[in-house]
Amino acid sequence: MGIAETRISQLQDRVVGLSVPASAWNAENRTAAVERLQSMGLPAPRDEYWRFTDPKSLNAIEAPKAALFDPKETDVFDTVDRLEIVFVDGVFDAVASDDLSGSNMTIERLSDAEGHDSHWAADCYGALEAIGQTPVQRPFAALNTAYATDGVLIRVTGKVEKPVNITYRHANDTSDAILHHVIKLEEGAELTLLENGPAAARFNKSCEVFVADRAAFHHVRTQGRDHERRAVTYIFADLGTESVFKSFTLTANGALTRNECVLRLNGDDATAHVAGASVGDGDFHHDDTVFITHDAVGCESRQVFKKVLRNGATGVFQGKILVKPDAQKTDGYQISQSLLLDADSQFLAKPELEIYADDVACSHGSTSGAIDEEALFYLCSRGVPKDQATDLLTLAFLAEAVDEIESDTLSDLIVEKLEGWLERHRP
Repeated sequence: MGIAETRISQLQDRVVGLSVPASAWNAENRTAAVERLQSMGLPAPRDEYWRFTDPKSLNAIEAPKAALFDPKETDVFDTVDRLEIVFVDGVFDAVASDDLSGSNMTIERLSDAEGHDSHWAADCYGALEAIGQTPVQRPFAALNTAYATDGVLIRVTGKVEKPVNITYRHANDTSDAILHHVIKLEEGAELTLLENGPAAARFNKSCEVFVADRAAFHHVRTQGRDHERRAVTYIFADLGTESVFKSFTLTANGALTRNECVLRLNGDDATAHVAGASVGDGDFHHDDTVFITHDAVGCESRQVFKKVLRNGATGVFQGKILVKPDAQKTDGYQISQSLLLDADSQFLAKPELEIYADDVACSHGSTSGAIDEEALFYLCSRGVPKDQATDLLTLAFLAEAVDEIESDTLSDLIVEKLEGWLERHRP
């Protein structure tokens, strides 16, 4: 059996038991996604963008079992005044969630909206995912668009003062959740979206974000707790003139996590920042794959990713900046670095620049190394215990990524979580 036949065969097995939700306004979008998926099949380890991450457990018919973490730990953003939306193993929890209403925005569940004859999201759902399939195929994103059972549809018409927090809880050790969110910011609107929680034993989530002219979208996400969980997530975004998109992800623990971010800067003077900090110990595989397309004048993009790895953990970064011929005065920056706390861990990086304009400033860099022994000796000689000194140097290494968070309150919470993780995982 050839590679193409194997991909299709695996897909047929994978979607057994899945069905496309019935919808009036969304049927065409989902059908188109099914057709895209059937033409691609599921990814294989030899695929260029999967050669560092084995998709076997994501392709499996059933979700691998993932033991549950102690549910008593408080959510990361509990101290933040926010509008709370809760999903448990991919199922909306109305009791734990706040009323889905707020000033300058409307929020609906995807499953509720499917029953409408028409909807504003008809032109949005699956649109960015479809564009994002070129030049790199993303089969799990198409699978998400086709079979997602729920999610949220958020339309923002002005500045939303209170962040929207989506909490994902994991209660079944074999749960397999597929959620799809669509967020549309009208001209001049502003929204902060928070996400946290393990979600399910296996989680497939896609978020399509439309940022209109002079609108601003801020996103802070944490992935942690249940260590055996597996997840593949997507963020697709389209940026208008003078718009702002900023996203930060903290990942702690997780047997396999792949976060893909696909951004298109289509309006002049748009700004896109994507950052991540990940900390892994032992059976930990974390993959950040980013593709940013500059297709307008005077735009800025930043990719800042830092990974701290120990006891055989693996970190992956694949980042690309594509500058199209008319995207003059582009400012593109990309950095990916790892801190290896032992000789058993590894960091695999594939930075890329593809530039067709001549008036640009683009750079990329990738490094991997150990703790600075001179700095460690200096701190220890000043009376700082070695474990604490190592933690301080690790936090300093991660600081450039955390600094990408716009809100000082949220960045302080992230640092607090990092400090706790480092303390719990001292050798």
